Amino acid sequence: METRLNQFKSNCIKVALFGPESTGKTTLAQGLANHYNTTWVPEFARTYLEEKWHKSYEMCAPEDILPIAIGQLKLENEAVKRANKVLFCDTTLLSTQVYSEDYFDGWCDKNVVQANKENRYDLYFLTDIDVPWEADLLRDRPNHREEMFEKFAAALKKRDLTYTLLSGSHEQRMKCAIEKLNKIYETHIYAKG
Repeated sequence: METRLNQFKSNCIKVALFGPESTGKTTLAQGLANHYNTTWVPEFARTYLEEKWHKSYEMCAPEDILPIAIGQLKLENEAVKRANKVLFCDTTLLSTQVYSEDYFDGWCDKNVVQANKENRYDLYFLTDIDVPWEADLLRDRPNHREEMFEKFAAALKKRDLTYTLLSGSHEQRMKCAIEKLNKIYETHIYAKG
């Protein structure tokens, strides 16, 4: 059965924060949304997998990938309706695909793969691994950060998606992101209305 994972059409600028675990995506999404007085989309997989763990003490399995993707896109499509000209996404379905292919020997649900051919963001920020790794219930690969960073960068390059690398302290990342976004924000035809 095919499941359509379509983004709502929107006039707002969609910004994807993209990168491996524990690289500051959530902190950046919150900070940037605050700066631009708009909303941000949290990572659905975190909530989904924490609930699964607390109910059954099971980690992510292949059958979880499609429900995670559906939940993530639902959050994004709901948030875009409330966004003030720009929407910050803590994660994307492409992140789901990168992790799925890593954890499940190259496999990802075909619906997610197809969605990643169709869905796009106006700006991608790739978050560097130059910040301390912080453990939590779901983060499980502190020794694979470089490998995962390369996989995330390769996913963008493979799809010919332009991105900006965010490195350094939180303040440096915020400054770089704001400078880059302001250039797009000022010229984006839909941001002027």
